[in-house]
Amino acid sequence: MQVTVSELLVRYLERLGVEVLFGMPGAHVLPIYDRLHGSAVKSVLVKHEQGAAFMAGGYARASHRVAACIATAGPGATNLVTGIANAYADRLPVLVITGETSTYIFGKGGLQESAGEGGAIDQMALFSGITRYRRLVERTDYLGQVLNQASRALLGPDPGPVLLSIPFNVQKELVDAAVLEQLHIPHAQASAPVPAGPVPELARLLREARHPVIIAGYGCIRAGARGEVTRLAEALRIPVATSLKGKGVIAENSELALGCLGVTSNGNAHRYIAEQADLVLFLGAGFNERTSHMWDARLLEGKRVAQVDRDAAQLGKVFRPDLAVRGDIRAVVDELLDLLADCPAKDADRLAAHRQALATPDPAALAQRARFALMEAFFRRLVRRFPGEALIFDDNIVFAQSFLGASHTHHYFPNSGISSLGHAIPAAIGAKFFHRDTPAFAILGDGGFQMCGMELMTAVNYGIPLNTVLINNGSMSLIRKNQFQLYGERYIDCDFVNPDFGLLAAAFGMRHYRVETEADLDALFAQADLAGGLNLIEILLDKHVFPSYLSAR
Repeated sequence: MQVTVSELLVRYLERLGVEVLFGMPGAHVLPIYDRLHGSAVKSVLVKHEQGAAFMAGGYARASHRVAACIATAGPGATNLVTGIANAYADRLPVLVITGETSTYIFGKGGLQESAGEGGAIDQMALFSGITRYRRLVERTDYLGQVLNQASRALLGPDPGPVLLSIPFNVQKELVDAAVLEQLHIPHAQASAPVPAGPVPELARLLREARHPVIIAGYGCIRAGARGEVTRLAEALRIPVATSLKGKGVIAENSELALGCLGVTSNGNAHRYIAEQADLVLFLGAGFNERTSHMWDARLLEGKRVAQVDRDAAQLGKVFRPDLAVRGDIRAVVDELLDLLADCPAKDADRLAAHRQALATPDPAALAQRARFALMEAFFRRLVRRFPGEALIFDDNIVFAQSFLGASHTHHYFPNSGISSLGHAIPAAIGAKFFHRDTPAFAILGDGGFQMCGMELMTAVNYGIPLNTVLINNGSMSLIRKNQFQLYGERYIDCDFVNPDFGLLAAAFGMRHYRVETEADLDALFAQADLAGGLNLIEILLDKHVFPSYLSAR
C-alpha cells in the first residue's frame, strides 16, 4: 500500500508513542499537518517556536518518553534552536520535525530556504552541535534507514534530540507503507552494563568508612532509583546531599537529608561534607560549577571518593575517583544492599552535632534568611499544601534550592540544560499534557517571564491548569547582583519597568494574586484553586537585596 511521506511520518510518531506534537504550522509543513487529521497524535499550537521546543523538553522530562515539536523552514527552525540546545544539554529524547523548500529549487533563493545551497542558511549545520542525529531527507529510498537511526538516537542509552528536515515536495511523494515494518523501535532504554568486579570493592569502601556521604544526582532519578538510594541511606545511616537536578531523590524532611549541595544553596551540605565526611560517594551526579561550589577543593580534600554513573564520560571527568563504577544506578545500589545486608549502621554522632548546629544558625545566616522570608514562607506553604505529587518547574532555583523541602514524590525540574530564561512556563505546560491531574508551578523572575509569557495563552487555549509564580523586583537579578558584587555598583541594563500584571492576567483570562506579606500568602493558599486553576501569582521582592553567594569571576 502506498502512502505519502507525510502520512508515514505521522504513523512513525504514533509508533514512537508520541501523543502530542507541539508547534506552529507554516507553508512548508502543511502536508504533515494535514495528515494529523484523524491521527492519535494531538497537535498543540504554540505562540512561538521556542515555546514548542521548551514544551517538548518539559514533556520529555516529566514523562521519560519521546516528545516532539514541529516548525516550518527558515525562521521556524531557527526559533527552535535555544529550546533544542536545552534538550540536548539535558539529554532529552525530543524529535524535531522541520520543513524545507522543495528540492528542485535548492540554491535558487526560495522563500525561507535553509538547505545550505546558493548562499542560503544551512539548517543542518545550525543544528549539528545540539542534536544526536540529524538528516535532510532529500529522497525516499533511504527513509527506512533514516527513521531507524532516529529511533536509536531517541531511545538508546544516551538519548538526545533528533532533527528530521523534510522538503515540501518529498513530503508529498508516495512510499510503501511497509517501510514502517522495517523499523526497529526500542521499547525501553538499554541500561549500561554493571561490571561484577567494582561493586564489591565499593561495598568494601562503604564498610570501612566511618562517616560516608552520598551525593545523589539526576542519574538516580533517570534510573528510577529514588527508593533504592533511600533504603541504602537508611540501612547504613548515611547522610545524603543532592545536586540541584537530583533534589527530591531522598525526602528532604528525612533526618538523613543534608539538602541541596550547590553554590546558590544555604551551604549546609557543603559544611558537613567538607568538615565531617571521610568517604564521598557520587551516585549519578556530576561535579559541575554549581554542585562543586565552583570546584571547592575542601569538598574532596583528604577523603576517599567513589563514583557511580551509567555514562563513562562522566567518570573521572572533573576529579579522579579512588573507585569508579560504570553502571545503572538502580542495579548498582541493589547489589550494594545485598552485599551490605550485615553491615552495621554508621556512627551518627557527627550528623547529630551538625543538626544541632543548624538549629542555632549564626547571625549572618539569620540575616540572609530574613531578606527572603517571603520566599521561604511561600515554599513552606507550598509543601504543606501539596505534600505529595507536584510539578515544579523553576527558572529561579536560588530560593527553591534552600527553601523547598522536596519530598521523594515531588517532581522538581530546575532550569538546568543551558539555563535559558523563560523556560519554566512552556516547559510546565508541556509536562501538563502528560501529568494532566498533577498540580503544576512555573517559578521564574519578571525578566524571564517577558521572554515566554505569551505561552500562557497556550495554557488558556487548551485549558491547562497552571500556577505561574512571578518574582517581581523590576530587575534582572543575577546581572544586578554581579554588578553590585564585582563591578562597583555600576548598574547598566539590569533594571526595567514592568507592566501591570493584574491587568495582564485579566487580559489572559487568569486569576491574579499579588503577594507582599505573609498574610497575602495565607489568603492565596486559602482561596486560590492551585490544583485546577490558571493563576498568576506575583511575589514582590526588593531589587536591592541579593543572595550572598558570589558568582564566578
